[in-house]
Amino acid sequence: MNSFTGTAGARESHVWDRAFGPWDLYFGLVWVATVAFVLGADFPALSYRIPAAALLSLLIPWYAWAGRPLLLKDPGSEPRLSLRYLGVMLALFLPAAFLVGETRLITFALAPHCFMLLPLRRAIGAMAVVALLPVAGWALLWRPEGHIVFINAVSSFVTFAFSSFFGAWILRIIEQSQERASLIAELDASREEVARLSAAQGAHAERERMSREIHDTLAQGFTSLLMLVQAVQSELDTDPEQAHRHLELMAATARQNLAEARALVAGGAPADLDAGSLPDAVRRLAARQDPPAAVSVTGEVRPLAAALEVVALRSCQESLSNAAKHAGAGARCSVSLAYGDGELTVAVRDAGRGFDPAAPAPGYGLRGLRARAAEVGGTAVVEAAPGAGTTVTVTLPTTTPPTYPTTLRGAAEHDPHPAGR
Repeated sequence: MNSFTGTAGARESHVWDRAFGPWDLYFGLVWVATVAFVLGADFPALSYRIPAAALLSLLIPWYAWAGRPLLLKDPGSEPRLSLRYLGVMLALFLPAAFLVGETRLITFALAPHCFMLLPLRRAIGAMAVVALLPVAGWALLWRPEGHIVFINAVSSFVTFAFSSFFGAWILRIIEQSQERASLIAELDASREEVARLSAAQGAHAERERMSREIHDTLAQGFTSLLMLVQAVQSELDTDPEQAHRHLELMAATARQNLAEARALVAGGAPADLDAGSLPDAVRRLAARQDPPAAVSVTGEVRPLAAALEVVALRSCQESLSNAAKHAGAGARCSVSLAYGDGELTVAVRDAGRGFDPAAPAPGYGLRGLRARAAEVGGTAVVEAAPGAGTTVTVTLPTTTPPTYPTTLRGAAEHDPHPAGR
């Protein structure tokens, strides 16, 4: 009979298996004591006591060969083999008990077998046979005086009642332990499933972060390079000076892309922020626009939480990239940073063709702006109209620490949202 697989170091093995040695010792001691009492009894004659002891001796190999393997299995797993084992055990025990009354001492070793191998009701029935039948057989065989029969009968009944009560109690404890073991196993399985799902969710979030970060940095840089290449191709013959300026801008964009790629691989801060303050990073970003965007800074410039500065820079980068792609050739842009007492306001304006905010947006840019700002407790508002340009205003709180997703933290604290209206 296996016990449950418990916690705190017992999960890897069965407690019952490790604790069965004392049961073997207990059975052996009871058997030795019974044989000693049988051989040393005053009644009946030795010619009867020796066969009784011989029958008891056969219980040892029968227990080792058939009983112990069954006791190590789960209760009720082998009902036919259990009945066979107990039947042979009774066939050896009862004749010996009829011959010598002292044989009944071994009842204390046989009773646990009944409750370990049988359901409760059958176990109580088998216990009645083990405890009560020997007295009846012994009394019919030797015809002792009435008071002796009475004393032995009462003793057997007490043994039966005691064994049945504690056997039922122990079985209930084992059942409760097995129920708890099942609950613990279910809890462990649930925890493993939660851990697996959390790991999968973390991996998914990290893949999403990396893809969006690449889109926000490298993809936008390559888009700018392609646009500059097209401009240079059209200017080589007509405006060499402008083509030369665009080539220099291409080189600067390529160097910036390389720096962003290295920062992305190393997990560091965005390349622009790594080289100075947020206003300096915004000015460098604006200078790479064609034409360069105007930058204004108001309020007391001060270092902010890394997450806030990353969101502010990415919002500028995304808005300027959108303007370059959608506002129209030569559209002027301006960027303003306003440091307030409890918030930072970033506004990017372009004088391009604008668009209808109510129309479905084909890209991820506007959703990304709002989601990015919301991640740090801020808001993003887009104001636009066809032919009237576009204004993107991002407001970020600076009085409370931003709550940033765990997968987006780290030295870089990169933002995961892609650009594109």
